[in-house]
Formats: sequence, structure tokens, C-alpha cells
Amino acid sequence: MPIETTPSAASPDAADRSASVPEAGPAACPASSLPPLPPRATARFMLAHPAHAIALGFGSGLSPVAPGTAGTLWAWLAWAALAPWLTPAQQGFFILGALLVGWWACTVTARNLGTDDPSAIVWDEVVAFWLVLWLLLPAGWLAQAVAFALFRAFDAIKRGPVGWADRVFHGRSWRGGWGILFDDLVAAFCTLLVIAAWRAWLA
Repeated sequence: MPIETTPSAASPDAADRSASVPEAGPAACPASSLPPLPPRATARFMLAHPAHAIALGFGSGLSPVAPGTAGTLWAWLAWAALAPWLTPAQQGFFILGALLVGWWACTVTARNLGTDDPSAIVWDEVVAFWLVLWLLLPAGWLAQAVAFALFRAFDAIKRGPVGWADRVFHGRSWRGGWGILFDDLVAAFCTLLVIAAWRAWLA
């Protein structure tokens, strides 16, 4: 005579094991796989490397409002304090050295900030405006103020030659720092061109 069997109730251990099996679905992305956020330009970042301090205009680039204008203003004040102690030739060599050091500093700082042309980098404005002030010699405060306004306008609007220069050399290779500097040098040239035309018209 065949023996009938009845299904036995699942054991508690089996139920626990089945409950612990996760349902199929998209795997959660572990936090360790997320790309790290790029560092921010802060006072601590500025003091972490000499290149950062130079590129950030010794703190002027940390201004929360219009850092480019703040850097240009710092350049103007620094020039007023430094220029009387140097001959015009010494001023020119000083600007050349600042340009070469700035190329390195801007390249390093932009790479460490993870972007092509961070707004906190203002050494490009500093060197370019020093060049304007040097080539304007002799110039009174009114002419310097006009040069300041023109330079900031050309640099901020980035139209025509300045816009072209801003696009040409951008990158994170050795050209990165030069790309940051180059458009401001073109803005300085445009500023000097307008002032030369103004002086010729007044003559």
C-alpha cells in the first residue's frame, strides 16, 4: 500500500536564509567609486604651494566678488609701491620674470584645481596690467585709471582679439598657463592701442 507524504513546513533556518537573499536590482554604487571633488580655491589651498600663492595674486583672487577686478586693483597698488624703486629697464625685467614665473604658477594651480582657467587665478591680470602701466610711462593717476577701466572691460567682455586669444591656448598641458596669460596680454595690447589713439587725437 503506497504511503502518502505531506509537505513539511519550512524550517525557521530556511526561512531566514530566503529572507536574507536580496532581490535582483541595480547594484548600489559604492561611495569609494565616485570621483573625488576637485579642490576649491581657499586660503588653505593658496598656502599649500608657492605656485598657488602667486597664481591667486597673494589672496586677491580669493575675493568672492569680481576676483579679476580685485587682482587688477592689487596689481595697481603693488605697482605704485614698487615702481618708484626701479628704473624703467629694471621694471621691464621684473615684468618679464613675473610673466615666466606666472606661466609656471598658473599651469600648476589650474591643474591642481582641475579646470582650464579658474576665476581665482588672477596673476594673468596682474602681469598684463603691470605691462600696461610700464608702457604708459609717464602717466598720471587719471591715465592709469582710464587704463584700468579699459583693461577690465577688454578682459571681461572677451570680444574680438581677446576672445580669440582666450580660445586658442586653453588646455591642461604645458600650454595651460600660457593660455591663461595670453588673452590678458592681448587685452593689455588693446588697452594700449586705444590709449595711443586717444593721445594722438588729443595731440
